[in-house]
Amino acid sequence: MSSTPPSDMKSSKFLHSFWQVNRSLMRYVHKTASENDLSIPQYSALMTIAPHKEMTQKELGEILQMPKSTLSQAIDGLVQADWLHRQPVQDNRREMQLMLTEKGAVLFKKVKLQKGSFHQTIDSAIDTLSEKQFEDLLSTLHHIAEFLENETIIKENSQND
Repeated sequence: MSSTPPSDMKSSKFLHSFWQVNRSLMRYVHKTASENDLSIPQYSALMTIAPHKEMTQKELGEILQMPKSTLSQAIDGLVQADWLHRQPVQDNRREMQLMLTEKGAVLFKKVKLQKGSFHQTIDSAIDTLSEKQFEDLLSTLHHIAEFLENETIIKENSQND
């Protein structure tokens, strides 16, 4: 007897759809990163920091949820390429402040406008939705993310009791 759920279950349909979108998104991320001589972690770090102009390495790590060694390597590469500047935080010398350089800002703008890039493709996909469809999609994704986050917290708390 098979242990896989029936294909008509909502969770199966949702997960399959989400995996398809995720797989396609990752192809575009990989393509865009490699076309700009970036690793995926470097691309992720640059695209996260750039809209804010600066943030701490700790904040970036919390957002990206990648291993510290991977994050450190990505940041080192971005600093060496002069796309980011790194300096200790004044009140906490163990923490590093990451700042987008002018060269990094130019790269960020170039990547966002690059034909066939992740950003251009996502913008094109979003343009096929009505404003209501887009708002409903964001609301639904936010609802699911919030629910999953709350479930994780509840389970972690019950395991610690």
